[in-house]
Amino acid sequence: MHAVLSRGPDGVPVLTRTATPGPEASSPTAVADLPATVAALDVAEQPRWTWDDTTAWYPGLLAAGVRVDRAHDLRLAHRILRSSALAAGSALAAAPPGPWDAPPAAVDPEVPVGTVRRPQSESLFDLGPERPRTRHEAEPASRPDPVAELAAQQDAVEGAAAPGRLRLLVAAESAGALVAAEMRHAGFPWRADVHDQILTDTLGPRPPEGARPARLESLVGEIRAALDAPPTLNPDSHPDLLRAMEYAGVGARSLRKWELERLDHPVVAPLLEYKNLYRLWTANGWHWLDQWVTDGRFRTDYVVGGVVTGRWSSTGGGALQLPKAVRRAAQADPGWVLVVADAAQLEPRVLTAMSRDEAMAAAGQHGDLYAGIVASGAVESREHAKVGMLGAMYGGTTGVSGIVLPRLTRAFPRAMGLVEDAARTGERGGVVTTWLGRSSPPPGQAWEAVQAGALDDGAAADAASTARSSARSWGRFTRNFVVQGTAAEWALCWLASIRRGLWELGTSSSPGLGPAPFADRPHLAFFLHDEVVVHAPAAMADDVARVVREAAAEAGRLLFGDFPVEFPLTVATVDSYADAK
Repeated sequence: MHAVLSRGPDGVPVLTRTATPGPEASSPTAVADLPATVAALDVAEQPRWTWDDTTAWYPGLLAAGVRVDRAHDLRLAHRILRSSALAAGSALAAAPPGPWDAPPAAVDPEVPVGTVRRPQSESLFDLGPERPRTRHEAEPASRPDPVAELAAQQDAVEGAAAPGRLRLLVAAESAGALVAAEMRHAGFPWRADVHDQILTDTLGPRPPEGARPARLESLVGEIRAALDAPPTLNPDSHPDLLRAMEYAGVGARSLRKWELERLDHPVVAPLLEYKNLYRLWTANGWHWLDQWVTDGRFRTDYVVGGVVTGRWSSTGGGALQLPKAVRRAAQADPGWVLVVADAAQLEPRVLTAMSRDEAMAAAGQHGDLYAGIVASGAVESREHAKVGMLGAMYGGTTGVSGIVLPRLTRAFPRAMGLVEDAARTGERGGVVTTWLGRSSPPPGQAWEAVQAGALDDGAAADAASTARSSARSWGRFTRNFVVQGTAAEWALCWLASIRRGLWELGTSSSPGLGPAPFADRPHLAFFLHDEVVVHAPAAMADDVARVVREAAAEAGRLLFGDFPVEFPLTVATVDSYADAK
């Protein structure tokens, strides 16, 4: 049963219960106390809560201590079905752009349920300036009908070329939205005092606003002295710094780390240290600590499907790029632990399963896929196996990749053939699709103009070369799209299974410092593509590790059935995130 939530003209939540959207749906009912209604119905009937955006409804419910078991995010599902090649013949895919094509919203959990705001995002979408909408503010006259949209989506899935796969993808994407909201609500345990001490030990005491920390200021002096530069030289100005380095005869053409490390000059050591510490100060320094850590928790807004392949992004705090230097501040609550798990060699294993390459599956059956490739005789070293596989998935054709790829192709023709076919499709301007049905975007008008320009009678001498280069570049994108996108689908199923399994473990007699409904339960606290962190009572750590491992196996079965591919995990139980690796 679907429990569809929408808003009435006055902004009051409205509930429509339906098993089959359309004429048989129940009459919409205004809901005075949404958290209480949702909590009671979720226990009594276990519906699939259906709403326009998870980010518009779920944070407020969580703030009231209410967790839901299942949901269907109409806007996330619409985005998938709108562009999926598997549903290309549906009425939904053929319809002109409408309100369901707008980007997903995000919500401040401090405001009442039903209040919507648009975020500034680090994802592919430019959502424009943020503007809150109050609970009672009138929506546009063309308010989208969630019941009708649900019916259109079900029709699109049922009429798809592979309805089972699309159904799983839509369910997993919606479950991911629940996970993202819950991780933001629960937060990643973070010791502000430890973080401050890390910064003080590394950079010196916190400086006044507008000033550099003491260690950076000292390095500035060393850089100026090494270059015999005036005291006005600002190393934060790359043009000025490069000019000073040229004047001093350093011979650097850029400030890239790999180029600086090849140079023999006294400025190199202090400059490299300055660059490293400057990034720590600006990306994860005291300002970051003030902005993103409250009540002993680091919280960010995850954007589900924020990357075109289906990977997540985040809208602030650099959650997907936490440097090792500050991970010691991520510490479990007293009596609790962090269970950290990452999937080993996820993308090549996904490629193995997608292609049904039994030879490569056999190579990965003993834990280390790259070592298994060496044992098969395909290549001579583990490093060659790793570089060759990365080259196959990302389009590397030079150096070691160029040498070992032909050998990998002979040993594993199905796996190598799959990514080669995806690359050729992209080079022709075609669309490729992940295992469950997320399709790549077309290359766009600029790309098509370059290709067409090479055929013009008056084309420039280098037009053909430019067109070939552009085609190969798009081929590298589609080559990786099918693998990275399917790996993201596996990760979504993994997260959904972990979420369910953790809740089924029940409560602990040792509550943590986090908010309800997770204060006394193990819960997901952090996610990074192929890695999860669960915050758990110490006494439940072994059960949590079991849940995480079983979820990885279940994700493999959901996507690939009984094909003999393994998804081994590295699992560590630690007090601090820094100790996990």
